[in-house]
Amino acid sequence: MSDLSRTPNGLRPVSLDDVWEKDSGTVYMNGSQALARLPLLQAQLDRANGLNTAGFISGYRGSPLGGFDKVLWKARDYLKKQNIHFLPGINEDLGATAVWGAQQVNIFEGAKYDGVFSLWYGKGPGVDRTGDVFKHANAAGTSRFGGVLAVAGDDHACKSSTLPHQSDYAFLDAGMPVLNPAGIQDILDMGLYGWAMSRFSGCWVGFKALAENMDSSISANIDLSRIDIRIPRDFQLPEGGLNSRWPDKPMAQEERLHRYKLEAAKAFCRANRLDHTVYSARQPKFGIITTGKAYLDVIQALADLGLGEQERETIGLTV
Repeated sequence: MSDLSRTPNGLRPVSLDDVWEKDSGTVYMNGSQALARLPLLQAQLDRANGLNTAGFISGYRGSPLGGFDKVLWKARDYLKKQNIHFLPGINEDLGATAVWGAQQVNIFEGAKYDGVFSLWYGKGPGVDRTGDVFKHANAAGTSRFGGVLAVAGDDHACKSSTLPHQSDYAFLDAGMPVLNPAGIQDILDMGLYGWAMSRFSGCWVGFKALAENMDSSISANIDLSRIDIRIPRDFQLPEGGLNSRWPDKPMAQEERLHRYKLEAAKAFCRANRLDHTVYSARQPKFGIITTGKAYLDVIQALADLGLGEQERETIGLTV
């Protein structure tokens, strides 16, 4: 199988088998393929760590994730080999409810796997309609070797929507940490950190997917050696941990979320330097804070302005 994908030199055939079968090195892929490749990397990482996990994907398509389920259907044979099940939802909230159920597998006896890592996807307005599930499921928590990424296809510029939308605040309202990939390589790398954060903190983790990333293509590095997940040493888990359990009363969930789970997510961020200084002046006078795709835009703007290392140092610019 092959698709025609645009490269800097024009159109060239890209083997779909190459996207799914390679375990290391670089693979030319677009944003939707990277998002579909991510669960395969998680399965590979879990095997390397001696875990017997499965994966579950559900949600509802919509631009910029309009073709995501099509990519998953093309990859279904490869996903099945790694015990990853794709079941598109009738709508966004039913898909999220199914993902919530996948985090309860290990509460009961007879589980076939150590955990089920899960991925929900939906367009920004789908995030809005799924708020009830997000709040309940995030309060209930994730399983120790499961974890959830909630991927929001955001359309800031209203390119193909009836309203511009930004899902960060809806996720924050549900008490969910948010990761904002800057590009396709970040989708792969940050996605693995996101599942690890979800397992450690017990939180569902919001994950932004912009049209600029979904519609672009790069040669991405899929070597797992890029990933060095560190467990925080400056955070003490409470008795009973932070993952899902039964029975579990609502007020206990509320206390656990705000007293421990969100703090655990912050500790994970610190330990793995997910927020960090890129350019640091010895005598800083100006600072720029940027995230996601806007980070790449800032770096490009500095280059266009001719602000190299010496110039940044002279004016005291830190990013």
